[in-house]
Amino acid sequence: MSTPESGPPAGQADDLPAVAPQLRALRRRASLTLEAAARAAGLSPAHLSRLETGRRQPSLPMLLALARIYGTTVSELLGESVAERDAIVRAADMEPTRAGGWTYHQAGAAGRGMQTLRVHVPHGSQGDIVRVHPGEEWLYVLKGRLRLRLGDSTHLLAPGDSAHFDSLTPHRIAAEDPDGLELLFVHTLLQSPTAALCLGPHTGEMS
Repeated sequence: MSTPESGPPAGQADDLPAVAPQLRALRRRASLTLEAAARAAGLSPAHLSRLETGRRQPSLPMLLALARIYGTTVSELLGESVAERDAIVRAADMEPTRAGGWTYHQAGAAGRGMQTLRVHVPHGSQGDIVRVHPGEEWLYVLKGRLRLRLGDSTHLLAPGDSAHFDSLTPHRIAAEDPDGLELLFVHTLLQSPTAALCLGPHTGEMS
C-alpha cells in the first residue's frame, strides 16, 4: 500500500503539470511554515520541500490534501487560470444532461472545486456501478427513496435524509421505488485535466 509520500519523482509524472512554482507561494499565502504544512498533509518537511523545489511531483491525493490545507483549489495548485464566473445559476440555464439513464441538471458554476447537481435516477439504472474516486460527496434526497451502498453497509434514505462521505469509499446509488429518485448532489472533484485519471466508474458487484 502506498504511503502519503509516495508521489512520482520529477520526470516520471508527465500527466501532471509542474506544480512547484505554486506550492511555496500558496503555502506562504496561507501563513503556514514548511513544518506545519507538512504535518497537516501527513508529509515530512523534507518531502514537502522537494515538492516545492520540483524534485518530486505530488500524487493526486496529495494535491487534494494540499489544496484543502491551503484553502484553494487543485486548479490553482496546478497554475490553471480560471475565468470569472457568475455566482448565480438560473433555473432557465440548467440544461439537462443525460448519461447512463440518469438526468443531470447543473446547479452550480462549472469549473469550481465543488460541483452541485440535481439528479434524477430512474429505477434499475446503473444499479451495478460501483464508484471510487478522490474527494467528498454530499447527497440529499428530494423525492423517492435512495438505496446507498457504502463499503460493506447498505442504507435506505427517504426524502429529507442526507449522506456525507469520503468518495474513496466504494459507493453505489440506486432508486428503491419504481418512480425513481430525485437527488441534490454535491461533490468535490479534481477540476483539471488530471480528473480523467481517477473519475472513471468501476463496474461490478461490491464484495
